[in-house]
Amino acid sequence: MSVTEDTSKIKTSKLRPLPRWIFMSRWLQAPLYIGLIGAQGLYVWEFWRELAHLFEQMVVSDVTEVELMLIVLGLIDVVMISNLLVMVIVGGWETFVSRLALENHPDQPEWLSHVNAGVLKVKLATAIIGISSIHLLKTFINAEQYDTKLLLWQTLIHLTFVVSALAIAYTERIMKDVH
Repeated sequence: MSVTEDTSKIKTSKLRPLPRWIFMSRWLQAPLYIGLIGAQGLYVWEFWRELAHLFEQMVVSDVTEVELMLIVLGLIDVVMISNLLVMVIVGGWETFVSRLALENHPDQPEWLSHVNAGVLKVKLATAIIGISSIHLLKTFINAEQYDTKLLLWQTLIHLTFVVSALAIAYTERIMKDVH
């Protein structure tokens, strides 16, 4: 047993029963993160299904550059959502449930060494902007197939995500400066 584990057991054991029980309740989130891992598995399946569909279309029929771009943007979208899931799963577990003890591990993501709830919110907001950008680009590529009202709403929603992310980042910066 390491000194850190020994110290944390001493600190935890000194907690009164109610605070200890409240502190342990964080483990109720474990099934949620496991569920998100399952959802990520579904995204991996979807990625390979879409990739196989792309190869099939390339062999069977002539695929236009626009069709190819839309399919590839769909693949990028799946990857970005999967990246978002990784950030939520790994960062959320590390922040809200328990340390992963990845210090000095060669595969530890760079961002994980300084993750906290604020950093996680900003990273999630920027990931959502990226995903929204892909959806907006897919819509604009096929703009002639959509109503102007839909294009306007998608653009406004995307801008709302951007403004929200800036507000979150600004708030986090203010909070960091206060502490």
